Amino acid sequence: MRVIVGMTGATGVIYGVRLLERLREAGVETHLVISRWGARTLLHETPYSREQVEALAHTAYAASDMGAAISSGSFQTAGMIVAPCSARTLGAIAHGFGDSLIHRAADVVLKERRKLLLAVREAPLSEIHIENMLKLARMGAVILPPVPAFYNNPRSLADIVEHTVARMLDQFGIDVPGATRWTGEMGVTGGRGLSED
Repeated sequence: MRVIVGMTGATGVIYGVRLLERLREAGVETHLVISRWGARTLLHETPYSREQVEALAHTAYAASDMGAAISSGSFQTAGMIVAPCSARTLGAIAHGFGDSLIHRAADVVLKERRKLLLAVREAPLSEIHIENMLKLARMGAVILPPVPAFYNNPRSLADIVEHTVARMLDQFGIDVPGATRWTGEMGVTGGRGLSED
């Protein structure tokens, strides 16, 4: 299985890093593109360098490399995940404005009717953002903002990231060992500061 991963300049770049780690553990071949602003956000939000993150992928491309394998529909993949996905990238994909390899690869995934998942990171959402998400959802894209779940009683930020990444991978039929899943049984918060009201 091959999956394209795009990382843009929105906050939450750790989602892309953890996604690459999990895909590697699952034996999935990954093709990575980090935008210019994605690389800057990576340095600002994490201890990882661009080189360290690119080493997690099987192949990494420059965002300006419009001749890369993933720019063609003849290069077969299971689809693409953009995590995090900036509002700018969302708009560019929604309107077919392919001025970077991330935009072009997403356009290819859409035209080939492959799975496109966008972890849109913006708040509050404007009408423009919502219209762009609706437009892409109607084309078959999965819009999966990294909204934390609390039924799994996360104890750390890492737990929140882990759960969201597992939900992303569910969309591609990739099972993550140890993923916390809802069973229908009510648990106890364990005194973690959550109100019982």
